[in-house]
Amino acid sequence: MTSSELRERVVETTLGAIHVTEVGEGTPLVLMHGGGPGASALANYRANLEAFAGFRVILPDQPGFGGSYRPSEAELEARSITEITVDAMIQTLHALGVGDYFLLGNSLGGAAALGMAIAQPERVKKLVLMAPGGGWAPITTPLPTEGQKEMFRYYNGEGPTVKKMRNFIRVMVANPKLFDEAEVEARYEASLDESHIEFYHRYNAAFAKRGGMDPLWRDLGRIRADTLLLWGRDDRTITLDGAGLMLKQIRRVQLHVFGNCGHWVQVERKAEFERLVADFLTDGSE
Repeated sequence: MTSSELRERVVETTLGAIHVTEVGEGTPLVLMHGGGPGASALANYRANLEAFAGFRVILPDQPGFGGSYRPSEAELEARSITEITVDAMIQTLHALGVGDYFLLGNSLGGAAALGMAIAQPERVKKLVLMAPGGGWAPITTPLPTEGQKEMFRYYNGEGPTVKKMRNFIRVMVANPKLFDEAEVEARYEASLDESHIEFYHRYNAAFAKRGGMDPLWRDLGRIRADTLLLWGRDDRTITLDGAGLMLKQIRRVQLHVFGNCGHWVQVERKAEFERLVADFLTDGSE
């Protein structure tokens, strides 16, 4: 996927500016990224875009990340980051002229995807969730998880370091050898934006005050979309036992579990992830 094929724009919403990258034509496919240090939509999914040829792939940077605006302390006090993101995404997709669409989300972006599918069930036609936040009751897993602890540590204390980024990646994946030092350095450099660091402190404080993610699991029955759950068996951030409630409550749902895989399915099991998602999205069955 060359840079010349990517289309970038900024969408103004009532909350703030949302940076969006698009590529391709066809049925809209919205990709929601996770919430790790320095994350953005293009950084999280760029390596997978070739597999989604034939779709209009829409990659929004969620509020607080990438080129999008940073929610204030007052905003995070009034509403959760998921509520803010869902509002911003609904406005953004309307501005882009998107009607019905396919939706994929990982981790924090999975929580946003769940929120979008619950808020507008008639518009989300197919839903792919990779270890989504908010879809499972916290009684199933002791909190915070190992991965959540590493995220909290990253910007605290002496602040970001290459060593902290190396530790963060080690917890996110089952096989850290997939990442060489250049990739560790690149992720570290992407995490150093001062406005993002300031946002992360506000976000972590609000997250702790709210007691974690929104309880989206209470409304899973409202989702109408065919849903594919993808999970790493060895995920130490949002653990596999969280899948049980979604399997019970989402009407049309299937689960694929990857052995020897952690939180970043699209990275660790790239080829299988791309094949499963492409097959699921192009299957015309209802």
